[in-house]
Amino acid sequence: MRQNISGGSPFEPIIGFSRAVRIGSAVHVSGTGPVGADDADVTTQTSRVFEIIRAALAEAGAGLEHVVRTRMYLTHAADWEEVGRVHGRLFGEVRPAATMVVVAQLLNPAWRIEIEADAVLPQG
Repeated sequence: MRQNISGGSPFEPIIGFSRAVRIGSAVHVSGTGPVGADDADVTTQTSRVFEIIRAALAEAGAGLEHVVRTRMYLTHAADWEEVGRVHGRLFGEVRPAATMVVVAQLLNPAWRIEIEADAVLPQG
């Protein structure tokens, strides 16, 4: 059974996406930017992204402890340590597979980070 989870963006129906999708025990969270922290430093932006991801996971019945993969898109290579520290605080015990990629720009030029996450709930 498929559960589409909305993040409330007015662009969801226009573009045709969901903040997250749960199918069975798998939850896939779309690329998530720091909405509401657009002009903040990268540490604050990263924390905001994970707040949004945490809320989407919760709506799907999951938590950060269920995350098995993250993909982080940074616009400044020098930000990797700050982003990594936030990631490490949240996932130090979970230790999901993780990737950081430097990109030229994100949809909102003020964003320094965008993150995707995949989670798997225990069966049974």
